[in-house]
Amino acid sequence: MTAVSRIVLARRPVGMPVADDFREEAAELPPIADGEVLVAVRTLSIDPAIRGFLDDRPSYLPPVAIGETVRGMMLGEVLASRNPALVIGQHVRALAGWADRVVLSADALGLEVVETDPDIAIETRMGALGPAGLTAWVGLHVIAAVRPGETVLVSAAAGAVGSVACQIARLRGCRVIGLAGSAAKCAAIRDLGVETAIDYRAESDLAAAIAAAAPGGVDVYFDNVGGATLETILPLMRDQGRVAVCGMIGDYNDQDHPYGVRTLWQLVVRRLTLRGFLTYDHGDRLAEAQRDLDAWASAGALRSLETIYHGIGAAPQAFIDLMARRTIGKTLVRL
Repeated sequence: MTAVSRIVLARRPVGMPVADDFREEAAELPPIADGEVLVAVRTLSIDPAIRGFLDDRPSYLPPVAIGETVRGMMLGEVLASRNPALVIGQHVRALAGWADRVVLSADALGLEVVETDPDIAIETRMGALGPAGLTAWVGLHVIAAVRPGETVLVSAAAGAVGSVACQIARLRGCRVIGLAGSAAKCAAIRDLGVETAIDYRAESDLAAAIAAAAPGGVDVYFDNVGGATLETILPLMRDQGRVAVCGMIGDYNDQDHPYGVRTLWQLVVRRLTLRGFLTYDHGDRLAEAQRDLDAWASAGALRSLETIYHGIGAAPQAFIDLMARRTIGKTLVRL
């Protein structure tokens, strides 16, 4: 048996998650079976999508049960293997749980070997050069089919995916407008090369601020927020514009009362395309995406924004801070 420290769901959050919704506890893992590996978790990825797993409602994955380890992406090192495709010492990414040791089966969701580079911090493989970067790439290239010269608007632009989407759009020759929730976040994305950063919390008329920044309209909206922000932006799109719906963090803390977007008629008026997506539905493009991300990073053209917490016990607070929009870039827990 292998001793493990883990974070379990103590009760279902009501609205914004709080510390009492989680509990740290010790447990034991059984010996690994054929096809499985034992992994020492090095980094936990703290993502808004986790909030949806904590509610007892249908989603693209089953809800986390009370008393079950909270689900999330992790990166770790193989300690023991009964899977011939994975060897001790390799680093892997997968959807697992908030724990310092995990057992992964061969069909674990998202399981993949991660190539390490002494010149690249391993945490970056969970952010700009990992799932966040891949998501940004897929959203812009596959879903929005972005083209040079277009105006691209990104919400939650200082977040894990948004900050990479801003940089990719710029690298593809687009004019980029980023929406972020503080002066510090706007400064962070300007430092990444974003031409126009708008602090949506400081604007009394967000529509007017966006219209002033994009007088000819928005070609592509990379949506991480949904809700009132989506409602505001749809009338500001250009004809045949595209909306890549990556997430809707604006509703995650109160999914019983989602915001009713009142400007959907603009989909018809402006002949818009609005499409949601999950990155791993596009596995045939991920190798290409990874090559682009690695090349841009090697050339110094792609940077990673990160907020890093330390220790398994810090995972709940990292998640609470993320959902309260207090973090910048990719939110990670280093073990």
